[in-house]
Amino acid sequence: MKLKEYPIKAGVSNRHVHLSQEHLEILFGEGYELTPIKDLGQPGQYAAQEKVILVGPKGAIEGVRVLGPVRKATQVEISRTDAFKLGVKPPIKDSGDHEGSVGLTLVGPRGTVVLKRGVILAKRHIHMTPEDAEKLGVKDKDLVMVYCKGNGERKTIFDDVLVRVSGSYALEFHVDVDEANAAMINNNDEVYIIEEL
Repeated sequence: MKLKEYPIKAGVSNRHVHLSQEHLEILFGEGYELTPIKDLGQPGQYAAQEKVILVGPKGAIEGVRVLGPVRKATQVEISRTDAFKLGVKPPIKDSGDHEGSVGLTLVGPRGTVVLKRGVILAKRHIHMTPEDAEKLGVKDKDLVMVYCKGNGERKTIFDDVLVRVSGSYALEFHVDVDEANAAMINNNDEVYIIEEL
């Protein structure tokens, strides 16, 4: 197996919610603005102080973090384990693609939003700049294989990893908590695109 000689930092994505301004104000009050508490790996993205409750047909999950800034459409990203608890069957989707996605109920301190769609299992992906893409020999929307050493005991190869290229991104490989736990991946671990098996 040959790896591209360009390490990529891993980012483990826990369950979270991106809210539209309309839904933010329903959940938290008219004119409400998010309160940033921590910058995330992607420029301009941050974890907010605000949290909501996810309610599905079979259960609820409290204390789910809202990420900012606000978006055009509300999106809920959960793991498959979360989906079992909530009783929903979200598809694996790229962020922003809500076609065929499922809904649930969001509960905030000031109101409730019943989503018809927008709940997804996020497709594993790599964010990168055009300069990174050139060095790695890939382009936007490519699908690649990624090698993760983990702790050395559970070496894992992830297939069908989506490449996302933009000048506003920072180089980072994103997987959800279920995938990270299975491969023993932690935030900031180095992973590599596989050049050839």
